[in-house]
Amino acid sequence: MKKYPIRCPVTAYLSVIDGHWKPLLLWHLQTKPLRFKDILLRIPDISTRVLTEQLNEMEEDRLIFRRSYNETPPRVEYELTDYGRTLLPGLALLREWGLQFLKENKHVLHPESEWNQKILELK
Repeated sequence: MKKYPIRCPVTAYLSVIDGHWKPLLLWHLQTKPLRFKDILLRIPDISTRVLTEQLNEMEEDRLIFRRSYNETPPRVEYELTDYGRTLLPGLALLREWGLQFLKENKHVLHPESEWNQKILELK
């Protein structure tokens, strides 16, 4: 857990998903375990150093499980724990809010975002 004081349930939730990338990592891991390189493909703006740090923190917080296979070449997969899955309903609410916000503020989306077309289709 983080070092700043938790004074309410909202800050408790936010302390666990603290950081720009953890909500995205949780979202991408909700359907199946992913290898490191697969995560990088889904989140192209994250550096390998930051991804490693975020995954380590999430493992320490028991949100994800790191499974190593005794193979050559080595294979490692990351998957959500049951505890990590408890965060998904909150993320789903944030996603819905974000969709509405983007419908009304299309200009804030990165030009290369896959959501540019999706937002137009949602009308």
